[in-house]
Amino acid sequence: MVYVLPVEAGDGRQYGVGLDVVRQNDLHNKCEAIFVAPTFSELPWYADHPTDPRIRQETYFLRVVVPAVENRYPVIAERDGRWLLGFSKSGWGAWSLLLRHPDRFGRAAAWDAPLAEAAPTKYGMGPIFGTQANFEQYRIETLLQREAARLGEEPRLVLLGHGNFREQHVRIHDEMVRGGIPHVYRDGPARKHHWDSGWVSEAVELLKGLPQCDAGRRPSGGQARPLR
Repeated sequence: MVYVLPVEAGDGRQYGVGLDVVRQNDLHNKCEAIFVAPTFSELPWYADHPTDPRIRQETYFLRVVVPAVENRYPVIAERDGRWLLGFSKSGWGAWSLLLRHPDRFGRAAAWDAPLAEAAPTKYGMGPIFGTQANFEQYRIETLLQREAARLGEEPRLVLLGHGNFREQHVRIHDEMVRGGIPHVYRDGPARKHHWDSGWVSEAVELLKGLPQCDAGRRPSGGQARPLR
């Protein structure tokens, strides 16, 4: 089960559509996986607001989206059957969801994401996180320090490529190396900050651990399909 996390509210398409890229590359068949994409009424930062009950993005994903998918489709309903894929805001979301819930998600891939942001002052963060204190509960650097021991000895975090945020990627990679946190890292290539700039297939390959994902062949018996 691969959750393709959106970077825009509603049906926004300024940065493309993740599931369209999955279909175009036939990744659901090549990797024998089901891909789904939730939607959010507000700009998705995958966090719960500290005081506004209308903004509960993390709770919505955990208590509504995941159970609905697992009740309806023949997926592996356990940690190692749940993967998270995103870029920019949703790359942040993929990592924060795994780091905050390492017992519920197996691996997360982020591409060109602002993972080293230290305050909710940019990219529409403020209305979602609400306060600095709440932001700290989701801050990637804080979570990496706090949850490192719970991640285990095998890589579960994938960090690859960049368009706008290479400096932040390098910083996070260096911090993980110093902290002894296993992860998969690719410094480039540089691409357009968009779903269809060519990074999705590599990200899925690394998530699934299937080198044949880009080989252009379909395993026999594959019946998984992307869903919207």
